[in-house]
Amino acid sequence: MKIVYDKETDTMTITFRDERIRESDEVRPGVIADFDYEGKIVRFEILSASQVVT
Repeated sequence: MKIVYDKETDTMTITFRDERIRESDEVRPGVIADFDYEGKIVRFEILSASQVVT
């Protein structure tokens, strides 16, 4: 697992596996999940992370 915070864009990316992304879906407001070709979660991206992650 890899967690990266980008201060410039205020996004946090949590990567579980290095796989090709087939589709992305906003699963909650400001939270985007990326799925591989088998439908498994590859990573999450949290927008406005400084406001929602404590």
